[in-house]
Amino acid sequence: MSITPNVPPAGDSEVYEREATPRWVPIVVVVLFLGLVGALYAGYSSRTALENELATANTKADNRADLMSKELEQTNERVAQLRGQLDVTSQKLGLTQDELARARTLAQTIQQQQKDSDTQLAAQIGQVQQEADSKIGQVSTDLTGAKTDIASTQKDLSDTKAKLTSTVGDLGVQSGLIARTRDDLDALRRLGERNIFEFNISKSKNAQRVGPVQITLHSVDAKHFRYTMTVVADDKSIEKKDRTAEEPVQFYVRGARAPYEIVVFDVTKDHISGYLSTPKDTAQAAAAPAPGAPAKAQ
Repeated sequence: MSITPNVPPAGDSEVYEREATPRWVPIVVVVLFLGLVGALYAGYSSRTALENELATANTKADNRADLMSKELEQTNERVAQLRGQLDVTSQKLGLTQDELARARTLAQTIQQQQKDSDTQLAAQIGQVQQEADSKIGQVSTDLTGAKTDIASTQKDLSDTKAKLTSTVGDLGVQSGLIARTRDDLDALRRLGERNIFEFNISKSKNAQRVGPVQITLHSVDAKHFRYTMTVVADDKSIEKKDRTAEEPVQFYVRGARAPYEIVVFDVTKDHISGYLSTPKDTAQAAAAPAPGAPAKAQ
């Protein structure tokens, strides 16, 4: 038995071949084609974007370059102006170099003189300060000595007041402190409480001026230390008869609230010495020109 091979007819070979190609192949080809188209579009888009960005960057760079170029031109103009001003200034300075040199020399000289003056002034101030300190020390020492002297004087015045006595005068008025010796008189004068007029009178017919009054000594009893005199004051004559030494002889004048006082502490032959004491708050009464007026015994 013969086996006949199953050979397809000739007209069916193309159909067989077509049936032999898988169906998914065209699909793959389409997909690949679409992918390629997408890739090409994406590449084109990216290239376009890059070209746009590059163009923008180039535009900005060009603008910036133009701006920098303008700024550079302005800077160059300023530099040129400054250079021109510098040249002009240099030319002007070149005309006064001698004057500038002299000015610098003068300024240096003045500065040196000022330094020397400051140094000298500082030395003088130091010397003056030393002298002032020395004088202040001396004044302090003198002041201490003066305080000691004042204290001593105050003590002496206190002792003097203790030695000086007061008594009732011939008018019955309480007298102030009276002096009985010349030392006491010096102490009384230092007290400064009354005006003191010292006198030394001899017996005479003529009056002798003692301060604001005139005194005429008529008689002297040296044995008993008595005397008689006439006092002319305030246009009146007052006789003081048989008064004793160290007795305050008192009389009033116009405007005086306290009496004037005469104290005789030394009585010799035809001679007396002592002092007249008057208040400080009254004016000095004018003495009469002569004791010719009638005497009034006291």
